[in-house]
Amino acid sequence: MKKIILTMAFALGVASISKAQTKIPPAVQKLLQKNTCLACHNPDNRLVGPAYKEVMKQKKYKPEEIVELIYKPNPKNWPGYPPMAAMSQVPKEEAAIIAKWISSLK
Repeated sequence: MKKIILTMAFALGVASISKAQTKIPPAVQKLLQKNTCLACHNPDNRLVGPAYKEVMKQKKYKPEEIVELIYKPNPKNWPGYPPMAAMSQVPKEEAAIIAKWISSLK
């Protein structure tokens, strides 16, 4: 019985490691929340919009390209998703910090 329990515990531990979520640095987390980015995007999983990691898998965007897409989204880049609204209210310096973090994801 102990072997079964230990085996199950090990399997659950491995499963939880494989589903580890991307850690968002606290400063970036604040900006993502402030600018409502997390309402539609998640680092690892599709929500309304693509996951940030999926964005970087599709194309290795440079931070300045991501900043441009924050202000002028291109719906042609993401068929099957609703078009993203232009986020003109995001200050440039905050967009740059967010974009730098997104571009660091693998």
